[in-house]
Amino acid sequence: MKKGYFGRFGGRFVPELLMPPLLELEQAMETILPSPAFQNELNDLLCNYAGRATPLTFCPTLSRKLGFDVWLKREDLLHTGAHKVNNTLGQALLAKKMGKTALIAETGAGQHGVATAAAAARLGLDCTVYMGAEDVERQSANVRRMRLLGARVVAVESGSRTLKDAINAALRTWIAEQSTTHYCFGTAAGPAPFPELVREFQSVIGREARTQMLERTGALPDYVVAAVGGGSNAIGMFHAFVPDSSVTIIGVEAGGTGEPGCLNSAAINYGRPGVLHGEYTMLLQDEDGQILPSGSISAGLDYPGVGPEHVHLHDTGRVTYGIAFDHEALNAFQVLCHDEGILPALESSHAVAYVLEHASRFRPGSRVLINLSGRGDKDMDIIEHALGL
Repeated sequence: MKKGYFGRFGGRFVPELLMPPLLELEQAMETILPSPAFQNELNDLLCNYAGRATPLTFCPTLSRKLGFDVWLKREDLLHTGAHKVNNTLGQALLAKKMGKTALIAETGAGQHGVATAAAAARLGLDCTVYMGAEDVERQSANVRRMRLLGARVVAVESGSRTLKDAINAALRTWIAEQSTTHYCFGTAAGPAPFPELVREFQSVIGREARTQMLERTGALPDYVVAAVGGGSNAIGMFHAFVPDSSVTIIGVEAGGTGEPGCLNSAAINYGRPGVLHGEYTMLLQDEDGQILPSGSISAGLDYPGVGPEHVHLHDTGRVTYGIAFDHEALNAFQVLCHDEGILPALESSHAVAYVLEHASRFRPGSRVLINLSGRGDKDMDIIEHALGL
Protein backbone atom coordinates (compact mmCIF):
# COMPACT_ATOMS: atom_id res chain seq x y z
CA MET A 1 0.00 0.00 0.00
CA LYS A 2 1.35 3.43 -0.96
CA LYS A 3 2.70 5.34 2.04
CA GLY A 4 0.07 7.66 3.51
CA TYR A 5 -2.75 5.93 1.64
CA PHE A 6 -5.38 3.31 2.42
CA GLY A 7 -6.14 1.87 -0.98
CA ARG A 8 -6.82 4.93 -3.11
CA PHE A 9 -7.79 7.17 -0.18
CA GLY A 10 -5.67 9.35 2.09
CA GLY A 11 -2.63 11.31 0.98
CA ARG A 12 -1.27 14.70 1.88
CA PHE A 13 -2.94 17.53 -0.04
CA VAL A 14 -1.66 20.58 1.81
CA PRO A 15 0.01 23.93 1.14
CA GLU A 16 3.79 23.77 0.85
CA LEU A 17 4.13 25.58 4.19
CA LEU A 18 2.52 22.61 5.98
CA MET A 19 4.88 20.01 4.55
CA PRO A 20 7.76 20.59 7.03
CA PRO A 21 5.77 19.89 10.24
CA LEU A 22 4.05 16.88 8.64
CA LEU A 23 7.40 15.42 7.56
CA GLU A 24 8.83 16.17 11.02
CA LEU A 25 5.89 14.33 12.59
CA GLU A 26 6.34 11.40 10.22
CA GLN A 27 10.00 11.19 11.23
CA ALA A 28 9.05 11.24 14.92
CA MET A 29 6.61 8.38 14.31
CA GLU A 30 9.43 6.31 12.83
CA THR A 31 12.06 7.08 15.48
CA ILE A 32 10.53 8.25 18.77
CA LEU A 33 7.17 6.46 18.86
CA PRO A 34 8.43 2.84 18.64
CA SER A 35 11.14 3.31 21.28
CA PRO A 36 10.73 1.36 24.53
CA ALA A 37 11.21 4.54 26.56
CA PHE A 38 8.33 6.30 24.79
CA GLN A 39 6.04 3.25 24.93
CA ASN A 40 6.71 2.70 28.63
CA GLU A 41 6.00 6.33 29.49
CA LEU A 42 2.82 6.34 27.40
CA ASN A 43 1.62 3.09 28.95
CA ASP A 44 2.18 4.55 32.42
CA LEU A 45 0.09 7.61 31.50
CA LEU A 46 -2.69 5.47 30.03
CA CYS A 47 -2.84 3.15 33.03
CA ASN A 48 -2.13 5.43 35.98
CA TYR A 49 -3.49 8.76 34.71
CA ALA A 50 -6.20 7.95 32.16
CA GLY A 51 -7.49 4.78 33.83
CA ARG A 52 -6.81 1.97 31.37
CA ALA A 53 -7.70 -0.82 30.98
CA THR A 54 -11.37 0.14 30.62
CA PRO A 55 -13.97 -2.48 31.62
CA LEU A 56 -15.98 -4.72 29.35
CA THR A 57 -19.57 -4.54 30.59
CA PHE A 58 -22.26 -7.13 29.88
CA CYS A 59 -25.80 -5.73 29.53
CA PRO A 60 -28.17 -8.34 31.03
CA THR A 61 -31.48 -6.52 30.58
CA LEU A 62 -30.79 -5.39 27.03
CA SER A 63 -29.46 -8.82 26.10
CA ARG A 64 -32.58 -10.53 27.44
CA LYS A 65 -34.85 -8.19 25.47
CA LEU A 66 -32.91 -8.50 22.20
CA GLY A 67 -32.14 -12.20 22.27
CA PHE A 68 -28.39 -11.86 21.90
CA ASP A 69 -25.55 -10.87 24.23
CA VAL A 70 -24.69 -7.16 24.27
CA TRP A 71 -21.28 -6.11 25.56
CA LEU A 72 -19.99 -2.55 25.97
CA LYS A 73 -16.37 -1.46 25.81
CA ARG A 74 -16.47 1.30 28.43
CA GLU A 75 -14.34 4.15 27.05
CA ASP A 76 -16.81 6.45 28.81
CA LEU A 77 -15.05 5.57 32.08
CA LEU A 78 -11.70 7.03 30.99
CA HIS A 79 -10.40 10.26 32.52
CA THR A 80 -12.05 13.23 30.73
CA GLY A 81 -15.01 11.02 29.77
CA ALA A 82 -14.19 9.57 26.36
CA HIS A 83 -11.74 7.67 24.20
CA LYS A 84 -10.13 10.94 23.06
CA VAL A 85 -7.54 10.94 25.87
CA ASN A 86 -5.86 7.83 24.39
CA ASN A 87 -4.84 9.94 21.42
CA THR A 88 -4.11 13.23 23.17
CA LEU A 89 -1.76 11.68 25.72
CA GLY A 90 0.09 9.95 22.89
CA GLN A 91 0.38 13.05 20.72
CA ALA A 92 1.21 15.36 23.64
CA LEU A 93 3.99 13.06 24.80
CA LEU A 94 5.31 12.76 21.25
CA ALA A 95 5.21 16.56 20.84
CA LYS A 96 7.16 17.03 24.05
CA LYS A 97 9.80 14.54 22.89
CA MET A 98 10.00 16.53 19.63
CA GLY A 99 10.80 19.68 21.62
CA LYS A 100 7.46 21.42 21.13
CA THR A 101 6.12 23.68 23.87
CA ALA A 102 2.49 24.10 22.82
CA LEU A 103 -0.48 22.17 21.47
CA ILE A 104 -3.32 23.37 19.26
CA ALA A 105 -6.42 21.30 18.64
CA GLU A 106 -9.83 21.36 17.04
CA THR A 107 -12.95 20.02 18.71
CA GLY A 108 -16.63 19.48 17.92
CA ALA A 109 -18.37 17.95 20.93
CA GLY A 110 -15.57 19.26 23.12
CA GLN A 111 -14.29 15.88 24.29
CA HIS A 112 -11.11 16.10 22.22
CA GLY A 113 -10.62 19.65 23.45
CA VAL A 114 -10.98 18.61 27.09
CA ALA A 115 -8.65 15.65 26.55
CA THR A 116 -6.05 17.84 24.82
CA ALA A 117 -6.25 20.43 27.60
CA ALA A 118 -5.78 17.70 30.22
CA ALA A 119 -2.82 16.14 28.39
CA ALA A 120 -1.21 19.55 27.94
CA ALA A 121 -1.62 20.37 31.62
CA ARG A 122 -0.22 17.01 32.66
CA LEU A 123 2.86 17.38 30.43
CA GLY A 124 3.47 21.11 30.92
CA LEU A 125 2.47 22.34 27.46
CA ASP A 126 0.49 25.44 26.47
CA CYS A 127 -2.87 24.66 24.83
CA THR A 128 -5.23 26.45 22.43
CA VAL A 129 -8.44 24.79 21.26
CA TYR A 130 -10.43 25.90 18.21
CA MET A 131 -14.16 25.19 18.36
CA GLY A 132 -16.97 26.19 16.03
CA ALA A 133 -19.09 28.92 17.60
CA GLU A 134 -22.23 26.79 17.25
CA ASP A 135 -20.54 23.96 19.13
CA VAL A 136 -19.33 26.40 21.82
CA GLU A 137 -22.99 27.18 22.47
CA ARG A 138 -24.31 23.60 22.48
CA GLN A 139 -21.35 22.12 24.38
CA SER A 140 -20.82 24.88 26.95
CA ALA A 141 -20.02 22.45 29.77
CA ASN A 142 -16.95 21.19 27.92
CA VAL A 143 -15.87 24.75 27.12
CA ARG A 144 -15.84 25.48 30.85
CA ARG A 145 -13.84 22.32 31.51
CA MET A 146 -11.23 23.25 28.90
CA ARG A 147 -10.77 26.69 30.40
CA LEU A 148 -10.49 25.29 33.92
CA LEU A 149 -7.74 22.97 32.65
CA GLY A 150 -5.82 26.00 31.43
CA ALA A 151 -6.63 25.97 27.72
CA ARG A 152 -7.48 29.00 25.61
CA VAL A 153 -10.72 28.33 23.70
CA VAL A 154 -11.20 30.17 20.39
CA ALA A 155 -14.76 30.28 19.01
CA VAL A 156 -14.66 30.08 15.19
CA GLU A 157 -17.37 32.20 13.61
CA SER A 158 -16.65 31.43 9.94
CA GLY A 159 -18.51 29.02 7.65
CA SER A 160 -20.95 26.65 9.33
CA ARG A 161 -19.41 27.50 12.75
CA THR A 162 -18.83 23.77 13.47
CA LEU A 163 -16.02 21.21 13.42
CA LYS A 164 -15.02 21.67 9.78
CA ASP A 165 -14.34 25.36 10.38
CA ALA A 166 -12.48 24.69 13.63
CA ILE A 167 -10.09 22.41 11.70
CA ASN A 168 -9.52 25.12 9.09
CA ALA A 169 -8.64 27.64 11.81
CA ALA A 170 -6.28 25.24 13.58
CA LEU A 171 -4.43 24.43 10.34
CA ARG A 172 -3.91 28.12 9.62
CA THR A 173 -2.45 28.63 13.09
CA TRP A 174 -0.14 25.63 12.68
CA ILE A 175 1.37 27.14 9.55
CA ALA A 176 2.37 30.24 11.53
CA GLU A 177 3.53 28.52 14.72
CA GLN A 178 4.92 25.16 13.58
CA SER A 179 8.39 25.63 15.10
CA THR A 180 7.05 25.57 18.67
CA THR A 181 3.63 24.00 18.25
CA HIS A 182 2.19 20.58 17.47
CA TYR A 183 -1.30 20.23 16.01
CA CYS A 184 -2.97 17.52 18.10
CA PHE A 185 -5.42 16.29 15.46
CA GLY A 186 -8.46 14.69 17.04
CA THR A 187 -9.68 12.08 14.61
CA ALA A 188 -8.31 9.46 12.21
CA ALA A 189 -8.52 11.84 9.26
CA GLY A 190 -6.58 14.77 7.83
CA PRO A 191 -3.30 14.74 5.91
CA ALA A 192 -0.87 11.86 6.33
CA PRO A 193 0.46 10.81 8.77
CA PHE A 194 -2.48 11.80 11.05
CA PRO A 195 -4.88 8.95 10.10
CA GLU A 196 -2.21 6.37 10.91
CA LEU A 197 -0.97 8.21 14.01
CA VAL A 198 -4.43 8.57 15.58
CA ARG A 199 -5.27 4.95 14.76
CA GLU A 200 -2.02 3.88 16.42
CA PHE A 201 -2.96 5.59 19.68
CA GLN A 202 -6.63 4.53 19.58
CA SER A 203 -5.99 0.90 18.67
CA VAL A 204 -5.52 0.15 22.37
CA ILE A 205 -9.35 0.01 22.50
CA GLY A 206 -9.63 -2.96 20.17
CA ARG A 207 -6.60 -4.78 21.55
CA GLU A 208 -8.02 -4.63 25.06
CA ALA A 209 -11.53 -5.55 23.94
CA ARG A 210 -10.29 -8.54 21.97
CA THR A 211 -8.38 -9.91 24.96
CA GLN A 212 -11.26 -9.20 27.33
CA MET A 213 -13.84 -10.95 25.15
CA LEU A 214 -11.66 -14.04 24.95
CA GLU A 215 -11.16 -14.00 28.72
CA ARG A 216 -14.83 -13.40 29.54
CA THR A 217 -16.56 -15.53 26.90
CA GLY A 218 -13.88 -17.82 25.52
CA ALA A 219 -14.56 -16.51 22.01
CA LEU A 220 -14.31 -13.45 19.81
CA PRO A 221 -17.41 -11.28 19.34
CA ASP A 222 -19.62 -12.14 16.40
CA TYR A 223 -20.26 -8.45 15.73
CA VAL A 224 -18.34 -5.26 16.55
CA VAL A 225 -20.21 -1.94 16.29
CA ALA A 226 -19.03 1.68 16.69
CA ALA A 227 -20.20 5.17 15.73
CA VAL A 228 -18.34 6.93 12.90
CA GLY A 229 -17.84 10.66 12.47
CA GLY A 230 -14.24 11.36 11.55
CA GLY A 231 -13.73 7.83 12.80
CA SER A 232 -11.16 7.63 15.63
CA ASN A 233 -13.12 5.59 18.18
CA ALA A 234 -14.32 3.23 15.48
CA ILE A 235 -10.95 2.61 13.83
CA GLY A 236 -9.46 2.16 17.30
CA MET A 237 -11.97 -0.61 17.97
CA PHE A 238 -12.04 -2.14 14.48
CA HIS A 239 -8.30 -2.40 13.85
CA ALA A 240 -7.72 -5.42 16.10
CA PHE A 241 -10.65 -7.34 14.55
CA VAL A 242 -10.09 -6.65 10.84
CA PRO A 243 -7.99 -9.82 10.36
CA ASP A 244 -10.71 -11.98 11.99
CA SER A 245 -13.02 -13.08 9.19
CA SER A 246 -15.50 -14.51 11.70
CA VAL A 247 -16.20 -11.02 13.10
CA THR A 248 -18.76 -8.83 11.33
CA ILE A 249 -17.78 -5.16 11.72
CA ILE A 250 -20.33 -2.35 11.51
CA GLY A 251 -19.71 1.41 11.52
CA VAL A 252 -22.66 3.72 12.20
CA GLU A 253 -22.87 7.18 10.63
CA ALA A 254 -25.17 10.01 11.73
CA GLY A 255 -28.22 10.43 9.53
CA GLY A 256 -29.47 13.64 11.15
CA THR A 257 -33.23 14.01 11.35
CA GLY A 258 -33.79 11.66 8.44
CA GLU A 259 -36.27 14.06 6.87
CA PRO A 260 -36.00 14.80 3.11
CA GLY A 261 -33.57 17.61 2.39
CA CYS A 262 -32.30 17.86 5.96
CA LEU A 263 -28.65 17.75 6.95
CA ASN A 264 -26.78 14.58 7.84
CA SER A 265 -23.19 13.52 8.48
CA ALA A 266 -23.13 10.23 6.59
CA ALA A 267 -20.22 10.82 4.21
CA ILE A 268 -19.66 7.15 3.33
CA ASN A 269 -23.34 6.50 2.62
CA TYR A 270 -24.22 9.79 0.91
CA GLY A 271 -20.91 11.36 -0.11
CA ARG A 272 -18.63 11.42 -3.15
CA PRO A 273 -14.81 11.31 -3.36
CA GLY A 274 -12.98 14.60 -2.93
CA VAL A 275 -10.31 16.46 -1.01
CA LEU A 276 -10.85 18.15 2.37
CA HIS A 277 -8.42 18.99 5.16
CA GLY A 278 -5.49 17.51 3.30
CA GLU A 279 -6.93 14.06 2.51
CA TYR A 280 -8.70 12.38 -0.38
CA THR A 281 -11.80 10.76 1.07
CA MET A 282 -15.59 10.60 0.87
CA LEU A 283 -17.25 13.97 1.38
CA LEU A 284 -20.68 15.55 1.48
CA GLN A 285 -20.42 17.90 -1.51
CA ASP A 286 -22.50 19.35 -4.31
CA GLU A 287 -22.05 18.79 -8.05
CA ASP A 288 -19.49 21.60 -8.19
CA GLY A 289 -17.39 20.07 -5.43
CA GLN A 290 -18.42 22.59 -2.79
CA ILE A 291 -18.60 21.11 0.71
CA LEU A 292 -22.16 20.80 1.94
CA PRO A 293 -23.09 21.62 5.53
CA SER A 294 -23.42 18.56 7.74
CA GLY A 295 -25.81 18.03 10.61
CA SER A 296 -26.39 15.77 13.59
CA ILE A 297 -27.82 16.06 17.07
CA SER A 298 -24.34 14.86 18.09
CA ALA A 299 -21.69 17.57 17.75
CA GLY A 300 -18.95 14.94 17.68
CA LEU A 301 -20.40 13.32 14.53
CA ASP A 302 -21.17 16.61 12.78
CA TYR A 303 -18.48 16.47 10.06
CA PRO A 304 -18.87 16.37 6.24
CA GLY A 305 -16.06 13.83 5.73
CA VAL A 306 -14.63 10.64 7.19
CA GLY A 307 -11.21 9.13 7.75
CA PRO A 308 -9.66 7.47 4.66
CA GLU A 309 -9.11 4.08 6.30
CA HIS A 310 -12.86 3.78 6.88
CA VAL A 311 -13.54 4.48 3.21
CA HIS A 312 -11.00 1.82 2.26
CA LEU A 313 -12.60 -0.72 4.63
CA HIS A 314 -15.96 0.10 3.05
CA ASP A 315 -14.57 -0.23 -0.48
CA THR A 316 -13.07 -3.63 0.26
CA GLY A 317 -16.29 -4.81 1.90
CA ARG A 318 -14.59 -5.63 5.20
CA VAL A 319 -16.74 -3.17 7.15
CA THR A 320 -20.43 -2.32 6.64
CA TYR A 321 -21.44 1.28 7.31
CA GLY A 322 -25.03 1.90 8.37
CA ILE A 323 -26.94 4.95 9.56
CA ALA A 324 -28.70 5.97 12.78
CA PHE A 325 -30.96 9.02 12.93
CA ASP A 326 -31.30 11.64 15.65
CA HIS A 327 -34.54 10.24 17.08
CA GLU A 328 -33.08 6.72 17.13
CA ALA A 329 -29.99 7.94 19.01
CA LEU A 330 -32.20 9.72 21.55
CA ASN A 331 -34.22 6.54 22.03
CA ALA A 332 -31.04 4.49 22.47
CA PHE A 333 -29.80 6.96 25.06
CA GLN A 334 -32.99 6.47 27.08
CA VAL A 335 -32.93 2.69 26.69
CA LEU A 336 -29.37 2.39 27.96
CA CYS A 337 -30.16 4.75 30.84
CA HIS A 338 -33.31 2.90 31.91
CA ASP A 339 -32.21 -0.68 31.23
CA GLU A 340 -28.55 -0.61 32.29
CA GLY A 341 -28.03 2.55 34.36
CA ILE A 342 -25.50 3.97 31.87
CA LEU A 343 -25.62 7.47 30.36
CA PRO A 344 -23.91 7.28 26.95
CA ALA A 345 -22.72 10.19 24.86
CA LEU A 346 -24.91 11.00 21.86
CA GLU A 347 -22.07 9.79 19.62
CA SER A 348 -22.08 6.36 21.28
CA SER A 349 -25.88 6.35 21.29
CA HIS A 350 -25.80 6.12 17.49
CA ALA A 351 -23.97 2.78 17.73
CA VAL A 352 -26.43 1.49 20.33
CA ALA A 353 -29.31 2.76 18.18
CA TYR A 354 -28.20 0.76 15.17
CA VAL A 355 -28.23 -2.44 17.24
CA LEU A 356 -31.69 -1.66 18.64
CA GLU A 357 -33.21 -0.65 15.30
CA HIS A 358 -31.73 -3.58 13.35
CA ALA A 359 -31.89 -6.27 16.02
CA SER A 360 -33.29 -8.79 13.52
CA ARG A 361 -30.00 -8.66 11.60
CA PHE A 362 -28.05 -10.04 14.57
CA ARG A 363 -28.09 -13.79 15.05
CA PRO A 364 -29.95 -15.03 18.16
CA GLY A 365 -27.49 -15.90 20.92
CA SER A 366 -24.61 -14.08 19.23
CA ARG A 367 -22.08 -11.82 20.94
CA VAL A 368 -22.41 -8.13 19.99
CA LEU A 369 -19.64 -5.77 21.12
CA ILE A 370 -20.41 -2.02 21.05
CA ASN A 371 -17.78 0.65 21.62
CA LEU A 372 -19.25 3.06 24.17
CA SER A 373 -16.88 5.85 23.20
CA GLY A 374 -17.97 8.49 25.73
CA ARG A 375 -20.33 9.44 28.53
CA GLY A 376 -23.36 11.68 28.17
CA ASP A 377 -22.78 14.39 30.77
CA LYS A 378 -21.79 16.86 28.05
CA ASP A 379 -25.03 16.24 26.16
CA MET A 380 -27.56 16.73 28.96
CA ASP A 381 -28.75 20.16 27.80
CA ILE A 382 -29.26 18.89 24.23
CA ILE A 383 -31.04 15.76 25.41
CA GLU A 384 -33.31 17.53 27.88
CA HIS A 385 -34.26 20.07 25.21
CA ALA A 386 -34.89 17.40 22.57
CA LEU A 387 -36.98 15.27 24.93
CA GLY A 388 -38.82 18.22 26.45
CA LEU A 389 -37.67 17.39 29.96
